[in-house]
Amino acid sequence: MRKLSLSMLALAFVVACSGNPERQTLARLHDVPPDLAEIEVEDSLAMAMHSYRGFLEETPESEMTPEAMRRLADLQIENEFGIIGTGDIIELPALPERAPVASSLADQPAEPPSLSGVADLSESDEDFEARATGEYEIAFDDVSRDLPLPDGTQPVASSGAAEAIRIYQRILTEYPFFERNDQVLYQMARAYDEVGQSDEAMAVMDRFVNDYGYSRYIDEVQFRRGEYLFTRRRFRDAETAFETIIDTAAGPPYYELALYKLGWSLYKQDFYELALHRFISLLDYKLSIGYDFGQGQEEDEERRVADTFRVISLSFSNIGGSDVISEYFTSNGNRSYEDKVYSNLGEFYLSKLRYQDAAAVYSAFVELNPIHRISPRFGMRIIEIYEEGSFPILVVESKKDFATRYNLNAVYWNYFDPNESSEVLGFLKTNLADLANHYHARYQDEQLAEDQITNFTEASHWYREFLSSFPVELESPGINYQLADLLLEHESFGEAAREYERTAYDYVPHDRADEAGYAAIYAHRQHVDVVDAENEYQAKRSMIGSSLRFAETFPEHEQAPTVLGAAADDLYTMQDYQPAVVSARMLIERYLAADPSLLRAAWTVVAHGSFDQGLYSDAEQAYLQVLAFVPADDDARTALIDNLAASIYQQGEQANIDADYRAAADHFLRIRDVAPSSEIRASAEYDAAAALVHLEDWSAAARVLEEFRAVFPEHELESETTKQLAAIYRKAGRLDRSAIEYERVAADAEDPELRREAMLLAGDLYEQAEQMDSALDVYVRYIGEYSRPLDVAQETRFKVARSGFTGLAGSVKRLPIVQRRLD
Repeated sequence: MRKLSLSMLALAFVVACSGNPERQTLARLHDVPPDLAEIEVEDSLAMAMHSYRGFLEETPESEMTPEAMRRLADLQIENEFGIIGTGDIIELPALPERAPVASSLADQPAEPPSLSGVADLSESDEDFEARATGEYEIAFDDVSRDLPLPDGTQPVASSGAAEAIRIYQRILTEYPFFERNDQVLYQMARAYDEVGQSDEAMAVMDRFVNDYGYSRYIDEVQFRRGEYLFTRRRFRDAETAFETIIDTAAGPPYYELALYKLGWSLYKQDFYELALHRFISLLDYKLSIGYDFGQGQEEDEERRVADTFRVISLSFSNIGGSDVISEYFTSNGNRSYEDKVYSNLGEFYLSKLRYQDAAAVYSAFVELNPIHRISPRFGMRIIEIYEEGSFPILVVESKKDFATRYNLNAVYWNYFDPNESSEVLGFLKTNLADLANHYHARYQDEQLAEDQITNFTEASHWYREFLSSFPVELESPGINYQLADLLLEHESFGEAAREYERTAYDYVPHDRADEAGYAAIYAHRQHVDVVDAENEYQAKRSMIGSSLRFAETFPEHEQAPTVLGAAADDLYTMQDYQPAVVSARMLIERYLAADPSLLRAAWTVVAHGSFDQGLYSDAEQAYLQVLAFVPADDDARTALIDNLAASIYQQGEQANIDADYRAAADHFLRIRDVAPSSEIRASAEYDAAAALVHLEDWSAAARVLEEFRAVFPEHELESETTKQLAAIYRKAGRLDRSAIEYERVAADAEDPELRREAMLLAGDLYEQAEQMDSALDVYVRYIGEYSRPLDVAQETRFKVARSGFTGLAGSVKRLPIVQRRLD
């Protein structure tokens, strides 16, 4: 056993002297495990301790003695307290998550709109400080790597730690220049700490700092000192300890922790701005080593970063909040994570129900960074904060500001793709609609009549902003409809009509398209009623165009026949006959089951419009259709019959112009069959006779005129009819009948000269017809009426020529014979 102990002791000395100088943890004092491959030893920890004791008792003092003593003390502590850990820093766990407390002004607190990196504020400030400033547990190294413990190792008496401390003290006293005294002090501090003698441990660490500031374990020792001092509220001393680490440490883990705890040390002394410098430095450091504030990280890291943002918020709150945050970064340099500082401070104020302070923080950032990617979301948050705080006026103002800054025509979108900001666009749509509806409602409020113009202007502006930013969204037709309604309410009829038309026709089909199209017609008609004379024509044109478009686009709408009929009437009134007729025929053809009054009106437009275009045959057929709808006792029937007769008469006139006298006569004569009661019938029959005369159809012409005279005995053309019959019978060779008609001419003539000539011509025709008694009777009456016939013979001859009775000339020459016969 003695040989075995000495062998193990020698091996342990070799191992102890071959430590790795690059190890970072003060607890790792045994760097290379002993090589026990050649022999298995039960209860090896106890045997190793026994071997060291034997070595120290039996071996003369040498340079190896202090190392053996240190090893024995280390084993004693390890034997007493077992496996402590891996030497890593263990973060303290967060407090259990608690449900957020709703404020008295809202059912639930508003959630930040996609604001990453905002600390959980469900913890009270007191709980947060207690957790965030708690001591970090730093585990000591596991010496089992140096000396593995077999299963079943039994604990030893608690006197081991005290014995270890005595051994460390002896080493320090007897071997003050031992090269590993820094490790001795470290282990001695550990031993005191393990037995709960914190003050003694602190004293040892103070000695370590004073004597071994160059030790590679100095960062850990200083951090332990800082923690010790901090927990005892000796913040100034703790500050010094943590600052020492920052000045000397090259990197993790103690540099980062020291910055964090140094910030808290300053914060606890009310040096808030100095604390801010340290916390900002910590975030700068995190950024420098590749930490991404926008992505998820390890839980411990995320918690510390979140805690840092929160304590930064506390610090800013203590020195002025929104009034100083912008100034701070202006003076100390801007940061890429600056938006998260603002959002954390804003949410901190909101958790305290300091609504205006919270909104002011977000507003400050937006004002300074109008084209920052996060700025729209901050603008959204401002609105939500005011809504939660029930500040309606500020809600409206903040919505107006947001809508102005981030409508799709704003400068912001020159730098960012709207397609990558669906959340912002969705909020913008809602925001613009809210603003428009808000001012529209105020416009309709009778109690706000004095502000009506202002509210109208605002409402129309925000409606148009929505449509400008979102011209083809699903919501756009509805918004456009509301804008049109607003304009109609404001009696801006022309503009209202245009917006209704846009709603009806410029979007993909939607539920209210036909309704909007019909409303456009109504608005146009209202506009026509109020427009000035200079613009009336164009207003009517627009109204008609809208009506025709409606009827064409929405033929199934219940009002389509009425609209189409009204358009036809309007076109006819404007003397635009061809489209009027087309529109009316469309109504007739498309809506056979329409209201009879509509069909009657449509046929009337077709009839009148065709007549005015010279399409008399079409007009005739249309008037016949109209009359089918008109009751016999309707006052309008007479005029319609006259129009029907006129359309037929015009066909006869056209035939006359074309020298188609037979067709002309037929048209004229059709009137007595189709429209016998019309006023134009008499003229038509008279003109029919004239057409037959052109054809030298004497018998037909005479028959027509005889019937005319029989039917219209009081007609103003009756005398002309007699003259025409006289001439027709003469040309037909029926001289006796011609003479009879000339006698009638003479009897009806008011002009004495015409009467004289007619009588002479009648006598002459009787003579030619060899009806001498009739001729003698005429001559006798003539001589009886005219005592000096020869004195007026020459004058009569001229009158005869002038009156058209060419046959009288020969009779005048025969007057001497008549006189002789009378004699």
